[in-house]
Amino acid sequence: MDDLSLLASLHLDGDRQGPGGDAQTRRAIELSGLSHNPSLKIADIGCGTGASTLVLAKALGAQITAIDFLPSFLERLQARATALGLAELIRTELASMETLSFPDASLDAIWSEGAIYNIGFERGVKTWRRFLKPAGILAVSELTWLTDARPDALEAHWMAQYPEVATASAKLAILEKNGYTPLGYFVLPEHCWLQAYYRPLQQRFATFLQTHGSTEAAKAIVAEEELEIALYERYRAFVSYGYYIAQKTRR
Repeated sequence: MDDLSLLASLHLDGDRQGPGGDAQTRRAIELSGLSHNPSLKIADIGCGTGASTLVLAKALGAQITAIDFLPSFLERLQARATALGLAELIRTELASMETLSFPDASLDAIWSEGAIYNIGFERGVKTWRRFLKPAGILAVSELTWLTDARPDALEAHWMAQYPEVATASAKLAILEKNGYTPLGYFVLPEHCWLQAYYRPLQQRFATFLQTHGSTEAAKAIVAEEELEIALYERYRAFVSYGYYIAQKTRR
């Protein structure tokens, strides 16, 4: 089993595949200016098992296209949507975020919580812009430095993992440069990392290792996750996810 399959196995049973919270998704909706409207067309890109998708569908009553490249995640999302009575509002699509098939200017909003790093922040906001209608909404959460200077160990780790990590001011400048007007920004609180993501993840480590025979590859993945958790617990004042809400300019 390759590393991608192992990662999918580790994260499949999680309500979330990254830091976040239902209240934070609702706050982003409020900052976006969107309200309940069944005619809205929204894409949730890199949806995972659907934490944000389900909140969007319930809050807005809109048609949501939930996109991920892992079939198992989409199957779990469909099951969750059915259990909540939201299946009619959600269409899943197996696709890469780099090869989206939406017509130009067809979406009222694009959401992507903790996933845009897969394509890169600047490439993502630039590439996806054409799919938005005039004045369409972009809402993404993205790894963000909270201070101008950071401990060396933390900076070395995240620069190796994701060189586009930057301060909020740098991210907002990228949005403005690429044809967006920022509408709002906030930082995910600690409980979105610890209670919502890391603690449930830690509880799955033992079962994950047992399922995969404690292979070296499986143990390496757990070790990487444990390092990330330890760094966050020690240096949480310096890094988080920033939630960015912006509107496509009419130019």
